[in-house]
Amino acid sequence: MGVAGTFRATVSYDGTEFSGWQVQAGRRTVQEVLEGALSRVLGARTTVLAAGRTDAGVHAEGQVVSFRASTRIPPEGIAAAANAILPEDVSILDLRPAPRSFHATRGATGKVYRYEILAGRTRLPLRRRTSWRVASPLDLRRMRRAAALLVGRRDFRSFRTNPGPGREEAGTVRHLRRLDIRRRGDRILLEFEGDGFLYNMVRAITGTLVQVGRGTWTPERVGEALRAKDRRAGGPTAPPQGLTLVSVSYPGDGERLSGRAAPARRIGPAVAGRKRPREATP
Repeated sequence: MGVAGTFRATVSYDGTEFSGWQVQAGRRTVQEVLEGALSRVLGARTTVLAAGRTDAGVHAEGQVVSFRASTRIPPEGIAAAANAILPEDVSILDLRPAPRSFHATRGATGKVYRYEILAGRTRLPLRRRTSWRVASPLDLRRMRRAAALLVGRRDFRSFRTNPGPGREEAGTVRHLRRLDIRRRGDRILLEFEGDGFLYNMVRAITGTLVQVGRGTWTPERVGEALRAKDRRAGGPTAPPQGLTLVSVSYPGDGERLSGRAAPARRIGPAVAGRKRPREATP
């Protein structure tokens, strides 16, 4: 008989071929694939809870999950065996015991998301799964001016799509701690750090800032949209493939204020890689 315990894992995946995180009948999802592998390794049905649900096409470098299991297999053995079963677009980067009270969803105090834009008229086929190609020139100075209006504790109702049942029980106010915009060659990277995100919030803000970068919107109009608290006042929603969940932070992790996760250990054959409001997919 095994010893019951709680486990915490950091998971990476390419979301292109998935219909999102959450189990859906007749669709391939990250949760279904991960639970299937862990259930085989542990010899019992295993349910995993994620820090946040991601939509179809959205990726993760540092998704955090928790699960309960009764086993004598050490964590590194569980990870190695699961990685041997998992498909190539999912990998457990790190797996370790956690306090019994650890809950990947409810315990998260912050998340970092990155949105990648490929700027320019030339297609780069190797980046088509992980970026949004915007052919028109983008003025990053204007985008940064607009982004500054969104940083802080704000009501982001204008930058979320239909939340669905039960997703607004904590309201629409979130603390966006940081929104950095930088250029790396042909890529423009937007990095968001916050205590939580509304449904499609990151993608809605990105789509709006692109309008500013194109010159279609003034930076000041973004502030007006924020104050309107109406999705119709915001800009378009950026497509999913440019979005990546970078890291998740929890009390006691020792992260810097930036929210970066601690370096992951290498486990198995794969490369190892503040209570916040209830959250939907950004």
